[in-house]
Amino acid sequence: MTDALVIGAGPAGLMAAEMLSQVGHQVTLADAMPSVGRKFLMAGKSGLNLTKAAPMPAFRAAVDPCPPALTQALDAFGPDDVIAWAENLGEPVFTGSTGRVFPKTLKASPLLRAWIAKLAAQNVVLHTKWRWTGWDTRGTTVFETPDGQINMAPRVTVLALGGASWARLGSNGQWAQWITDTQPFAPANMGFQVDWSPHMTRHFGTPIKGIGLYVNGQRSRGECIISERGLEGGGIYAVSRAIREGAALTLDLLPDWPLTKLRAALAKPRGKASLSTYLRKTLRLDPVRFALLSEWGRPFPSDLAPLLKNLPVLHQGPRPLDEAISTAGGLRFSAMNDSLMLHSHPGVFCAGEMLDWEAPTGGYLITACLATGRLAGRAAANHLR
Repeated sequence: MTDALVIGAGPAGLMAAEMLSQVGHQVTLADAMPSVGRKFLMAGKSGLNLTKAAPMPAFRAAVDPCPPALTQALDAFGPDDVIAWAENLGEPVFTGSTGRVFPKTLKASPLLRAWIAKLAAQNVVLHTKWRWTGWDTRGTTVFETPDGQINMAPRVTVLALGGASWARLGSNGQWAQWITDTQPFAPANMGFQVDWSPHMTRHFGTPIKGIGLYVNGQRSRGECIISERGLEGGGIYAVSRAIREGAALTLDLLPDWPLTKLRAALAKPRGKASLSTYLRKTLRLDPVRFALLSEWGRPFPSDLAPLLKNLPVLHQGPRPLDEAISTAGGLRFSAMNDSLMLHSHPGVFCAGEMLDWEAPTGGYLITACLATGRLAGRAAANHLR
């Protein structure tokens, strides 16, 4: 009989297994996929953003909701702790100009290999292709495995089962059929569907850098990418929650040009030049920005300046849940105590993206998964004592 069972080998599950095994408990780590940390590795393909160097009040404010259990987790394992943890695994980090923290290798695989080696040295037993199918009538944990059904009766369990996006990497939300006290899943940090006109086809894959985005009266700067499916990219992800909840999005195509400067420039005679040529020469408006102006601004008003500063984005809603970087919704915090133990299942703790919290990209997501995994693992170890 194992002391502790951890189900899910993403960042939260791996951290829970680390906490339990480092104090001498026998830990079994089970994952449904053929290998561990698949979404973690996917995040590393674009540079693994481990955390955000920010004061804790500002960091917590970006994670919403942030109930007492999550506040406790982040206070105990915040950005500085994530940096120290990564460097203790032999992966030095650097902090970018925006405060985002990355391994110097910009990859997830070296960090993951070192982490798995550490867990192996702490005698964690890893099983892959073990798919959790709930509890049986006696309360034992049931898995479907390549060797058939396996039942386990651990003294404590940590569930770190992920959200409901990127199902092919292991997060499919199917666990909600066995733990039903949940908030419905919704996409988070996602793009938005746009049914583009044919003239936009040649711009698919083109980034628009340094654009201004206005949502609910708040202005941000970011990068968007025009894709065949719509608008994507970090600038969109940063405001995606408000748009998902019904806020309008408008773009400032020339955020460094004040309205008065635009109007003065546009007062110059156009002559026989086409509008696109005139705007390119007068405002240095590149073809992709002019394409967006044509897509959402026609028929053009006589005064173009306000439209260039406040172009309404017409979209058809968020891209599908499975394409989202992360998910909102999940297991309600009211279903657990402040140590992340389920009220309905004493000795069962939960962590990671399966919990009902939401955060933007930029280091918040991974940090909160690590922090809740740490809290759940330490609480499970205390429960064993």
